[in-house]
Amino acid sequence: MPELPEVETVRRGLIPVMEGKQIIRAQVRRPDLRWPFPDGMEQRLTGKRVERLRRRSKYILADLDSGETLLIHLGMSGRMLISKGDHPDIQKHDHVVFHMQDDARVVFNDTRRFGAMDLVATEQAEGHKLLASLGPEPLGNSFDEAYLLERLKGRNTPIKTALLDQKIVSGLGNIYVCEVLLRTGISPTRKAGQLSAPRVRSLVPAIRDVLFEAIDSGGSSLKDYRQADGELGYFQHSFRAYGREGEPCLTKGCNGKIRRITQGGRSTFYCAQCQR
Repeated sequence: MPELPEVETVRRGLIPVMEGKQIIRAQVRRPDLRWPFPDGMEQRLTGKRVERLRRRSKYILADLDSGETLLIHLGMSGRMLISKGDHPDIQKHDHVVFHMQDDARVVFNDTRRFGAMDLVATEQAEGHKLLASLGPEPLGNSFDEAYLLERLKGRNTPIKTALLDQKIVSGLGNIYVCEVLLRTGISPTRKAGQLSAPRVRSLVPAIRDVLFEAIDSGGSSLKDYRQADGELGYFQHSFRAYGREGEPCLTKGCNGKIRRITQGGRSTFYCAQCQR
């Protein structure tokens, strides 16, 4: 599933063709994805101007001049594909098509149909059922060392599980949590509430560094993920933990190898020698 850097990369890729632009015509080519589309979605989008494109956690939010916000979740395999001028033919899994002004077209393609779209009043968007319980953005000012210390205090869950809890911090996923824990030398199996204050504090800058690097590199391109313009992302070439089972640890001075274990049904990649 695309994580925060991938979603932010898609948002930035969509800005030139959607933000400040009118949706000349919207096509909804099936009744649902993961859930049914909202009633009258085509009519509610057609002719509207996208005032602003923003992101909350792993969701893209398009604020419209009608006072509604289109909420988009890419799911497991969702892609937003841009074309201008000579548009390719509509494909089987092109489920929603936005014909934009300036002869641009944006297509939501989702092979596995785990994505989602919804329309909500803009002033009520933060209270949407998919957003209301989310924790602070890891790149925002409200996510800091004092906050994380307080939220992890007394927790008996592994630190990896805690960081994946979207109520604690939003947008982090399996890939980047593995990378953060390797950089900070923290074992993914350590109980969150047993970490010392200095070790918890070290997580905050590491999380931001990893996310900024991934965004700058265009996000990852694991499996079905693509950037909005169809180009692959490149951060996967910088993974130091994820997907490197059996390979040497790249931490300076460490002679260990990356191991893979399963936590909560997900693969965890880490070095047992330098992560304690």
